[in-house]
Amino acid sequence: MRSSSLAHKPNFALIITFLILVMFGLVAIASASSVISYDQFGDNLVMLKSQLTNGLLAGVVFFVAFAIIPYKVWKRFNLVLLIVTILLLIAVFIPGLGINFGGASRWVNLGITSFQPSELAKLTMVLFFAAWLDKRGKGIKEFSTGVVPFLAILGVVAGLILAQPDLGTLTVIAVTAVAMFYVAGARIWHLFIMFLGATGFLALAIKLEPYRLARFTVFLNPAHDPQGLGYQITQSLLAVGSGGLFGVGLGQSRQKYNYLPEPAGDSIFAVMAEELGFIRILVVLAAFLLLGFLGYQVARRSRDNFGKLLAVGITTWFVAQALINIGALIGILPLTGIPLPFISFGGTALAVSLAAAGILVNVSRFTHAKPVRSIKKKRFSRAPISNPVGPAQDPKSDSTKSKTEAHI
Repeated sequence: MRSSSLAHKPNFALIITFLILVMFGLVAIASASSVISYDQFGDNLVMLKSQLTNGLLAGVVFFVAFAIIPYKVWKRFNLVLLIVTILLLIAVFIPGLGINFGGASRWVNLGITSFQPSELAKLTMVLFFAAWLDKRGKGIKEFSTGVVPFLAILGVVAGLILAQPDLGTLTVIAVTAVAMFYVAGARIWHLFIMFLGATGFLALAIKLEPYRLARFTVFLNPAHDPQGLGYQITQSLLAVGSGGLFGVGLGQSRQKYNYLPEPAGDSIFAVMAEELGFIRILVVLAAFLLLGFLGYQVARRSRDNFGKLLAVGITTWFVAQALINIGALIGILPLTGIPLPFISFGGTALAVSLAAAGILVNVSRFTHAKPVRSIKKKRFSRAPISNPVGPAQDPKSDSTKSKTEAHI
């Protein structure tokens, strides 16, 4: 049976959730960027206009196209995607092509605009690992055929991103990849070893770079240097606290008047909390929670392992990045400098996020009406899904049992 015959209507609740987040983002950028836009360009809306033309316009085109293109098409290009990702991450270090800003080499000059390869890497790595893990099957349970090549591939990309440096993006990609590895059927003790190694690597990365060590020190004690190292988190907490229950009013933020660094970028949630207040900012938090619920629901109901891994990867990426961004601005996580998905200013980030959202919507078109469950287990299995082929088998046989569990 052709896959097109199995297609049904997409998950409209998922589409509406994406729409809500994008609309919140545009309104938030219009307000949060008004002061800095006027100071630098003489136009209160210049950053909003840039987000519309450089991010939303391309993002909507990608969203519609990727929501229509059957997601299984991406399975054919996994190696190409990996190579392109590595080449783009290398391009940021090439003089004349890469752009260095604030000591970071994260952008590629395209002439009329700039492009951030690390944002694209979030999507391409999800597509690559979904195809790679699906192809490996039960081989990922073995250390030599699963863990070693997985860490080798992830390590190459991680090294290039860390060299930019961009520890925040690296964290999101690593968390997403490990979540996919787990769902694909990795052994728990392998994941525990990886966790210990990642903890040691993170500690070394913090120790070797003074600015990372400073951020971690400020995280432990924000009041240590409120006018120096702790300035951003101090101003962020002031913005969030000033919002109270109902906020100071849309457009009335005081922290955006050159007090809070990057008010329309990484710190936009603090401005939103100040203007909207605790009650109304819960709508944004609820939207991300709903996105997580709906995304993982798509994964549970996916008809094949590749679709399940794609849904898990994209959903984990969005949710993890949102948690890291918001957690840093309210002081429960160290500052990492990553945008809030669909909301922060950044054309590349918005366009790539909408492209990924389109793929997730497409996966939702090829799902079961309800997740298939086994009689014995009530949770969604991490075992690879196999299509039943061949003659009928004894219900008590091991092969039939594995297929039943795989459809949990």
